[in-house]
Amino acid sequence: MPYSVETDKKWQQKWDETKLYEFDKSKADKKLYCLEMFSYPSGAKLHAGHWYNYGPTDTWARFKRMQGYSVFQPMGFDAFGLPAENYAIKTGVHPHDSTMKNIETMEKQLREMGAMFNWENELVTCLPDYYKWTQWIFLKLFEAGLAYRKEAPVNWCPSCSTVLANEQVLDGECERCSSEVTKKNLTQWFFNITKYADELLEKLDELDWPDMTKKVQKNWIGRSEGAEIEFSVENLDIKFNVFTTRADTLYGVTYVVLAPESPIVDSITTPAQKDAVENYKEEAKKQSEIERMSTSKEKTGVFTGSFAIHPLTGEKVEIWISDYVLATYGTGCVMAVPAHDERDYEFATKFNLPIKRVVESAKGEETTLPYTEYGTLVNSEEFNGMTSADARVNIVKKAESINKGELKVNYRLRDWLVSRQRYWGCPIPIIHCDDCGTVPVPEEQLPVELPYNVEFTPDGESPLKKSEEFVNVVCPKCGKPAKREADTLDTFVCSSWYYLRYPDNKNSEKAFDTEWINKMLPVDKYVGGPEHAAMHLLYARFFTKALRDLGYLNFDEPFKSLVHQGIILGPDGNKMSKSKGNVISPDDYVSEYGSDVFRMYLMFGFGYSEGGPWNVDGIKAMSRFASRIERFVERYLELKSEGTTKSDIAKDEKELNLVLHTAIKGVLDDTDKFQFNTALARLMELVNALYKYDTDTEVKNVEFLGGVIKDLIKLLAPFAPHLAEELWEQIGGSYSVFNESLPEFDESALVRDTIELGVQINGKVKGKIEASSSASDEEIQKIALNDDKIKEFIADKEVKKVIVIKGRLVNIVVK
Repeated sequence: MPYSVETDKKWQQKWDETKLYEFDKSKADKKLYCLEMFSYPSGAKLHAGHWYNYGPTDTWARFKRMQGYSVFQPMGFDAFGLPAENYAIKTGVHPHDSTMKNIETMEKQLREMGAMFNWENELVTCLPDYYKWTQWIFLKLFEAGLAYRKEAPVNWCPSCSTVLANEQVLDGECERCSSEVTKKNLTQWFFNITKYADELLEKLDELDWPDMTKKVQKNWIGRSEGAEIEFSVENLDIKFNVFTTRADTLYGVTYVVLAPESPIVDSITTPAQKDAVENYKEEAKKQSEIERMSTSKEKTGVFTGSFAIHPLTGEKVEIWISDYVLATYGTGCVMAVPAHDERDYEFATKFNLPIKRVVESAKGEETTLPYTEYGTLVNSEEFNGMTSADARVNIVKKAESINKGELKVNYRLRDWLVSRQRYWGCPIPIIHCDDCGTVPVPEEQLPVELPYNVEFTPDGESPLKKSEEFVNVVCPKCGKPAKREADTLDTFVCSSWYYLRYPDNKNSEKAFDTEWINKMLPVDKYVGGPEHAAMHLLYARFFTKALRDLGYLNFDEPFKSLVHQGIILGPDGNKMSKSKGNVISPDDYVSEYGSDVFRMYLMFGFGYSEGGPWNVDGIKAMSRFASRIERFVERYLELKSEGTTKSDIAKDEKELNLVLHTAIKGVLDDTDKFQFNTALARLMELVNALYKYDTDTEVKNVEFLGGVIKDLIKLLAPFAPHLAEELWEQIGGSYSVFNESLPEFDESALVRDTIELGVQINGKVKGKIEASSSASDEEIQKIALNDDKIKEFIADKEVKKVIVIKGRLVNIVVK
């Protein structure tokens, strides 16, 4: 029976019945933890992007199993979040119901994929047996001072009625509903991730991660060494600090800029400037921080009417507000040195503000403004003639001596805002008591369960506030009436520790057993999209380090090695979306061709880290490749049943053996590096060589051919697991092919006995010759000159010179 979806079903059933892929805890010393980023069940079905993440990674995991590793490859669902709640608001279907229904559908699809997922370790983040421990971790962070509450300006979507992360704001609009986003001051919960800024930065270089991802994290953390300088406001008892990495340019400050949302703006704005300042502040609220930080954005701003006093010169400089300054970065204030900063220069030129040069080229060269290099100081009082490097230190020392400055390290990274004013999320295990203040829920009362009957309609506050049964509680400390925290946790909190729960998902006493998790972690290979570089991956690293410091882990990093898959585009070359009508559903293709063909197409048709546009012709070609393998195995079984003798033609066997070992080497090397397309190309070359051997060799060496077939099936197995099991059974192999070891290549088999060389006459190719791979130049020259075809070309000509280029060609120069 030809390979089909029925083959898939047959072997999936047998794998389940025999528990072939169940992780053997007794082999933890040989463990290999392979993890794909789990899916969010917001859609009803898996799409091609899910398949592209999970199918090829399963191939790599199977490959490792056949190399002797005990592979742990769990699967679960990141099930809380805004899409399910928005769907509930729109349709009236409760988010729990829609989510669990979607999970049921996606589980079925994932099982039909035929991956080695350890379903016995499945987890779903929206179920109490998981989020109980999310709440427990929150409490541990709270006890350690790593979770705290404060008022802060946040991105606010008035339609979704919730806080948005900076990355969820696109062109000033909510990524979910496209409503205009504004800024709002709210009391929010934060995790103190900035405490780990240095370690998060320093440990990156030790990780086997893509360079671009490490660069994104380094930029996101944004460590800067510099100084904080204090300015005062003229005629007001108000002071503010600026952070600068260029203290050598302090004498070039000609104005200062505050963030529009800075708390001192209202106090320093003069009556004449009040309307202009208020209007500007409202416009700034509509932009995301990412937009405001863009270097290409046109600079805008408004004068407050007040002046700052320069800390060293006593000069007055204007105080402006501009949206390129962020209240949450640094001090929320910037000293502007337009002669030596491109952004400041652009701003000063636009608003006709003073520009004062204080640094010249150290080589005495004439330079134009803005001059942003280091050099020699001018117009800087006693520091004139000093190098920028020396001046940076000495100017700060002078500021320190009058209590106007100090050396400082600053970070772009801000503490992680984790509270959301939504229903469908993990409840925050905190109680607010008028007498006792903020009180953690006692551990024995966990989980704080999310109530089912809640009104979802957004009105600017958490829906849980409307549930009196949920909100009204007794204070665990004093016993008086109190209120539960009504905000829920950002879904990134749930996904920041799931890799720790998988190996111990049935543990009802602890989030995880420390001794066991220290054996199983860190994750050896983590696979997922690059869009998580600055959020999920950073947050998971923070959780690991915090839990380590709290004594629950003994390792520093969650994911030793990381691979990003590319994006499968629609046939039109655009990103798949329902609105464009270019979404590719894998189900129809799996039903028609089988999951192995679909999987191999994804691996052969695209570079794994690059992706590309869908092409239906590619999957048809892969189906033909699978059929060619099946037909040759049938041919081998025919030859075997005929009892044919060994061949006397050793040359054909050597050629096939060379292709076999070339394939083994290529598949082993390339699969290990997630270069699936080139690995499959090697298998195709081997199949072609088998057909050539069958055609060219009259009497086959069936014993030798049987060995090649076995190796082919083993090499094929990680790429086409169902087809390989079927073929392995057909040739009489014992169950299962995945209990076999991958073949090893023989280096000596890669050396040819003979080599083929092109023959040129006066630089033009006229033929080919074959010579021993160990032949000398003189022997090769003799073979070329005595070749019948070459002799015809040079019969009536004088041979002036013969040049032998080792292993490539022979050039005969004639007159």
